[in-house]
Amino acid sequence: MKDRFLEELRRICGRANVLTNPHQLETYASDGLLHYRVRPPAAVLPGTADEVRRIVRACFLESVPWVARGSGTGLSGGALPIEDGLLIVLSRLRHILEIDLPNQRIVVEPGVTNLEISAAVGPTHFYPPDPSSQVVCSIGGNVAENSGGAHCFKYGFTTNYVTGLEIVLADGEVVTLGGKELDLPGYDLLGAFVGSEGTLGIATRITLRVAPVPESWRTLVAYFDSADRAGQTVSDIVAAGIVPGAMEMMDRLAIRACEEATHAGYPLDTAVALIVELDGPAPECDERFDQVVALCRRNEATGVRVAADEAERQLIWKARKAAFASMGRVSKSYYVQDSVIPRTRLPDVLRRIDELSESYGLSVANVFHAGDGNLHPLVCYDPTVPGEAEKAERLAGEILEASVDAGGSITGEHGVGFDKKRYMPLMFGDDDLGAFQRLRCAFDPQQLVNPGKVMPTPRLCGEVPGPYREHPIERAGLAERF
Repeated sequence: MKDRFLEELRRICGRANVLTNPHQLETYASDGLLHYRVRPPAAVLPGTADEVRRIVRACFLESVPWVARGSGTGLSGGALPIEDGLLIVLSRLRHILEIDLPNQRIVVEPGVTNLEISAAVGPTHFYPPDPSSQVVCSIGGNVAENSGGAHCFKYGFTTNYVTGLEIVLADGEVVTLGGKELDLPGYDLLGAFVGSEGTLGIATRITLRVAPVPESWRTLVAYFDSADRAGQTVSDIVAAGIVPGAMEMMDRLAIRACEEATHAGYPLDTAVALIVELDGPAPECDERFDQVVALCRRNEATGVRVAADEAERQLIWKARKAAFASMGRVSKSYYVQDSVIPRTRLPDVLRRIDELSESYGLSVANVFHAGDGNLHPLVCYDPTVPGEAEKAERLAGEILEASVDAGGSITGEHGVGFDKKRYMPLMFGDDDLGAFQRLRCAFDPQQLVNPGKVMPTPRLCGEVPGPYREHPIERAGLAERF
């Protein structure tokens, strides 16, 4: 990277905030998916939105590609640096800019953590999307990946709460999409940006909708001797017209890891634990909760533990939220995957995962959002055994294929990033991928923004998948390809 360019970065945001020392840069060599590592040649830590704009403009003028990074908790390699590009780290943009509770809005910078938003609007309001990493994950990353969480079955994903964005585009231009209003007229560019995985620009100002805190919660964890019975319970709850705030499942291996870490009181001899939480008006919660308990018992739950108070409720959730971090207690390493299947196919796909686990000789712990069928299989392996990491990666890929075969998707909330871009053709044809490419090129013609992510193979903006077919409006001379 040219010295002249680095000096310009230092002028923009200060010498201390431009990192070129290899030891410092090693911190940023990967995101939460440690399977891939690339040490960037330089990283810059802007302190204001205007500094972000000036940095991006400098990259544009020098044709330097760049990757934006928040807290680095992503699990698909979406924030993986590139060898010849700049890493723009947004962790210093931590200001809450406005709280507007009468209109249920909050405006924040991208480095604010997910949990800080709920803390800022509490105790009367909260921010519903709650990834397990919410203590540390940043809202900018949540916007990029369209993150969900345990309560997304009832409350929805990040896209349901973003009402406005200030964005720095690839050439340094600043644009505003949306605002405090809902459902503005015109093309939904806001919806296109949320979940675009950092490939369309950087959000420097984010307007979010928050929700009133429910009047009451009722929480239970039911234990089953098979995934079939637990899955049937989930289907029965939904069929009864009950919409829980959350429905989460963990299998035996995941329970063991979580229990060793949190001592939350989960029995180690159970095959599956199903957490169900209802929230809302107290009378409705109580009545619906009794129905849920009855459905658990009808499906032969071996035990039902009801949270007696808030402390016990938090303990039940502590175990679930600690699932990923706890896996180090049962495995030297693991490969986390993320896919979605129809709820009714849960037993089938879990059986297929068991078959794959046995075939590959690797354990798989299953932790997932049962309400919307969002699986998080954790493939355990020993990185000191030659070839075992690659074997774990192949097993994780076959789980994705099984999910798509069951009518699902290759990602639910972790994104495609670098890790899963090779699987995009499982779901999308050449025409689909071409449409994605043209949208990306409309925002970033030079492809400087997070290059090498999401799309299965690198392409220039003049290239789209499949054979060239002249469109009628091209023949009429009304449009041209770019």
